[in-house]
Amino acid sequence: MAVASKYNKYRVPPPAARVTLRGFALAVHDKPGVADACVSLQDRFDADVNILLCAAYLGAVRGRSVSSDEVAAARGRIDAWHRDVVRPLRAARRLLKTGPPPAPNPQTDEVRREVAKAELDAELVELDVLGDWAAGFGDSSSAGTRSELARTAMEVALRSYSNAVLSEDDRNALAVIADTAARCDEVAS
Repeated sequence: MAVASKYNKYRVPPPAARVTLRGFALAVHDKPGVADACVSLQDRFDADVNILLCAAYLGAVRGRSVSSDEVAAARGRIDAWHRDVVRPLRAARRLLKTGPPPAPNPQTDEVRREVAKAELDAELVELDVLGDWAAGFGDSSSAGTRSELARTAMEVALRSYSNAVLSEDDRNALAVIADTAARCDEVAS
């Protein structure tokens, strides 16, 4: 067994228990291409990015496949919050970018920044609720690489929002997120 230390070249992935969903989601989302991939899937499927990242976490970090019932249970914990709090904040933030008058101007730009902060705070509440839910699952050794498990779990999550056929762009977006999630030992440590 390789042991990570400053004296050797082998990295040992951190135990799943040390990688929180919040830490994982923030680290993965911050990597190149991931935010754009998340927004693309969010807008195309009317999906909650936090559900996608939770699914990716369960696949990549916890080594689990994810069932549609599990996705439904996760959504049951946060869908009302997402619908009634997160989405209205997002809509206001997006609207302030271009109008209505007097927006955009320096004064309304400050309002937009405050709304963006409130939106992020609301999404962090969601991540914490989902993190508590995900903590109830043990690690698994489902067949497949961490990237494959993350991609498959996110596909199950997307199907909970829409039965639309995945386009090549959708598959590419999922691959960007899944491949980054699979390197969680590099992004969340």
